[in-house]
Order: sequence, then C-alpha cells, then structure tokens
Amino acid sequence: MPLEPVLTHIDNDLPKATARLMELLRIPSISTDPAYKNDCDTAADWLVADLLSIGFKASKRATPGHPMVVAHSGGEGPHVMFYGHYDVQPADPLALWQNDPFDPQVQDTPKGKVIRARGASDDKGQLMTFVEACRAWKAVHGTLPANISLFFEGEEESGSPSLVPFMEENAKELTADIALICDTGLYDENTPAIITQLRGLLGEEITITGPDKDLHSGMYGGLAMNPIRVLTRIIAALHDANGRITVPDFYDGVPELSDDLAAAWDALGFDERAFLGEVGLSEPAGEAGRRPLEMVWSQPTCEVNGIWGGYTGDGFKTVLPSQAHAKISFRMVGQQDPHKIRDSFRKMVQDMLPPDCSVSFRGHGASPASQMTTTHPAFDQARQALSDEWPNPAAFVGSGGSIPIAGHFKTILNMDTMLIGFAKDDDAIHSPNEKYDLSSFHKGIRSWARILDAMAT
Repeated sequence: MPLEPVLTHIDNDLPKATARLMELLRIPSISTDPAYKNDCDTAADWLVADLLSIGFKASKRATPGHPMVVAHSGGEGPHVMFYGHYDVQPADPLALWQNDPFDPQVQDTPKGKVIRARGASDDKGQLMTFVEACRAWKAVHGTLPANISLFFEGEEESGSPSLVPFMEENAKELTADIALICDTGLYDENTPAIITQLRGLLGEEITITGPDKDLHSGMYGGLAMNPIRVLTRIIAALHDANGRITVPDFYDGVPELSDDLAAAWDALGFDERAFLGEVGLSEPAGEAGRRPLEMVWSQPTCEVNGIWGGYTGDGFKTVLPSQAHAKISFRMVGQQDPHKIRDSFRKMVQDMLPPDCSVSFRGHGASPASQMTTTHPAFDQARQALSDEWPNPAAFVGSGGSIPIAGHFKTILNMDTMLIGFAKDDDAIHSPNEKYDLSSFHKGIRSWARILDAMAT
C-alpha cells in the first residue's frame, strides 16, 4: 500500500482533524477532581465512538476509578499497541488563562499557529496524532498497514491507581509485538526524538516533631530544640560539596554513560546556558564533572520539592514550631531500587535525629527507571521514518521525566516500548495557557503514518 496518498490525505484533512481534536478538548476530563467524574466518562465515550467510526472494535472498560478505552483493528502485519491518556490536569489558576481552558482556540503566535486548551499537548493532541494517522490509512486504503491495538487511560494525571491491576487482569489482550507511547516531545523545533531511557521516581514526605506544642521563642529559644533546625540540617546533608548525593548505597545500580551514547549526546549541541537562561538561571548546579545532558537524562537526583513549618502568614510571629515538614523526590536511573533507596534514606534521617525529636514518613510512589532495548528493529525503522518527515535526523535521547507505563509494559507484558512525541518545551503542560503547535499536530500525524508504513514493510 503506497504511503504518499496517505500523506496527501492527511494534509487535505487537517482542518477536519483539528475540529475533531477541538471536540475532545472541550470535555473537561480532569481525573483528580471527583466533580469531573462524568466528564471523564464522556471523554471515554467520545473516543469509543470515534474509534468505532473508523472500523476499530472499541469498548469502554470499567475500573474502580475512571474507565479505560481498549480497541483492536485486527488484520495482517506486526501487532502494535498504542497507549495514551485522555485525562487532564486541573486548569487552575483560571485567571491566568488567555481563554477558557475548555474552549479551545487556534491562535496565531510569532512562531506560528497553536491550539490553546487544557490537554492540547498533554495528552489529547498527542493521542489524536496516532488516531488521525489510522483514520487516514483507512480512508485511502480501506485498511491499516498493521494489526493495531489502542489503550487509553483516564487516570494518568492522578497516579494511575487502576492501571497495574487492569493490565494484569487483561494481560493477554493487551500484549502485542511492541508498545508505542506519544506523551513526550521533540528534541528541538526541527529534531524529532525517540526516548530510550526514562528516570524512575521516588517521593518521600517527612515530618520532624520536637516539642508537643508551638513554643514562645523568647522563653524557649536556645534551650528547646527547633524541628526546622533539625530538618534543614538533614536536607543540607543530602548532597556533598560537589553535588553528589550522600544517601548510603544510593548509587548502587547507576551505570556510567557509554562512549557511543556520550558521543551521540555531545553531537546534539545542547546549550546548557541557553536552556537555563530561559528560566532565569545561568550555572549548572548538578554533580561536578558531569555533562549537562547526563544531569537531566542519565544521572539520579535528590530534590526538595517543598518545605514548611512554623508561622508563614503575613507579619511576624516568634514561635518555635512543634513540627517541620518537607517533600523530597528522587529521580532514579539504571537498576536503582526505589524501595532500597527509601529504606536507606529513612535510616539516614533517623540516625541524624537529636534527642527529643521524632520523625514520621509518608511515601508518594516508587517506580524504577526504564531502559528501552533499541536493538528491536522498530527503533531503526521509526528513526528513519521520522528523519524522512522532519528537517533534521531523529535522535535517540534520554528523558529526565518518569512515565511509569513504559516500565509496566516491560515488567507486566514483556513488551519493548518506543516513546515518540511532538510536544515542545514551551507547551506549558500542567500550566495556564497550555498549547500544542498546529505544526506538531500536523507533522505528528504524518510521522505516525510513516512509522506504521515503515514497520509494516
């Protein structure tokens, strides 16, 4: 089946494809807020109806939370599983939006036209690039170039509590030759990327308790232990003078960057000063002696995400607080074990406690890193297909973020995963005025059409 007529159809059908995406974007499928439960159901129903209209056998599957959407095309060729999520983040603060976040608009900007709405980039626009590629193949040839399954989740933005049980219960149905995920981005404006490694994520919330009530700092200061003082000493001890993390055995399972990968990353010409300059910074602050891309793609981190205690309102209140709190996250790479790191971190904190102080912990997830097996032939096929569509050749890159589903495909279904996305760094995902470039949507559809063709032939 020739590819060129499919690409021509995609070009001609772009206004209708954009209108379909706008329909989905109008549904406020916010998974974290129970008030939007019916809207999540509506989004799942919309996807089922749309997939049925192009010949998929599609259904909405109940879970204890929001429903899954599963669809199958059947047919010849390699069996491909595509994953996306239809739920979105809350839109707050609403006052900072240029337009109603659920009234999508196509807007002109100095860099071109964008689709502005909550979920435009994360992940409805990205999800629909694949659906529209399938629609184009069906419209031109009456069939698809591969045996395609689709798996859409409604709880990705709220921790995916139903995902693993659903995958385990439906493992046979969900298993394919390879999984595809479109929830990532381009390397730069003209360079598509295939993510080959993702960092894992461990979250810890700690509370240090000292006196049994807040104390007057004039009466007790100097004599009574201040939990904030204890907490800040612990936090300061998490890194040495060179930026290396000091949690015992933390680096067990962390691989060194291979010479080949180091050369490939160096060739990307990453400008760390420009990257930091976009957010008002100038100097890398990670471990001394590491490449900047290592710091964000292949080295683990320990970061304080929140810290509070005592009086933080307007004015001034001279108290010695009873408690101090912090939220600390670890991004992990290679074979690091998040559960061992959690145990080691907690022991380190407990060992640093002075008399009269206690600590309590609350865990917030623990997912290991994911490493993709690029020897699967689909990786080279996809890289060539992307290179044919975009101005620059596609690159194998890492990602500092965490997408647990990629690891679940491997550990639960024994499937390799390719992560290919068309988002840009300025898409403002999770923030006010989220957008998706119309060119990303258009070229994303064309890219998936090319990838499916390459994998089938």
